[in-house]
Amino acid sequence: MIKVLVVEDMQVVRAGLVALLGGAFGIEVVGQAADAREALEVVGRASPDVALLDIDLPGMDGLALARELPVRVPACRTIMLTAMDRPGHVRRALDAGAAGYLLKSVSPKGLADAVRTVSAGGRVIEPRELADSLGSVTPLTAREAEALRLAASGADAREIAAELFLGLGTVRNRLSAAVGKLHARSLVDAIRIAERHGWI
Repeated sequence: MIKVLVVEDMQVVRAGLVALLGGAFGIEVVGQAADAREALEVVGRASPDVALLDIDLPGMDGLALARELPVRVPACRTIMLTAMDRPGHVRRALDAGAAGYLLKSVSPKGLADAVRTVSAGGRVIEPRELADSLGSVTPLTAREAEALRLAASGADAREIAAELFLGLGTVRNRLSAAVGKLHARSLVDAIRIAERHGWI
C-alpha cells in the first residue's frame, strides 16, 4: 500500500483529492494538511511514501516544504500539484527535490498513476509539453531572482537590502541587472516577465 500525504489549502480541493486517492487501488491517504506547518506536524507520525503538495500554500510555500519533508522522512518523495503551468515553475520544483509535477487539470487516473510511478522511484511531469520545454532557462542569477521576488511581493530597495543583509547599492544593482537581462522597460515590467515565465 502506497501511503500518501495531501497538502492543499483549499478545503474542497483537498477533500476531493483525499476521496479520489483513497478510492484508488493500492493507495492509502495517511494524512492531510492545509499548510506547511500542519504538514510538518503530520508527516512524522504518518510516514508517507509520497506527499502531494500545492505550490501556492500560505506561509511556507510548497517548494520550501518539498525541501523540508525528506529531511523529516527521508523515504518521502514529493509531487507538486498546481495550476502553475510555466517551465520555470517546473524547474524550481525539480530543483527543490520534487519527483513529480502535475497540473490540477490532470485526470483522476493520471494522478493515481503518477503517485504509483513516483513511489516506485520514477519521475512524472505532465503535461508532456512542460517537460519538453524545460530547456527554457532563466537568464537571472539566483541572487537577482531573489531580489526580484522580494520586489514582486511589494518590498522596496531599502526593505530588500534589510531582508537580505545587503547594501542599498548592491540591491539596486541586482534589480537593474534583472531589468536589463529581461529586456524590460521597468522593474514592474521585469517582474511581470519573470512571473510569466515562472522564473520567480
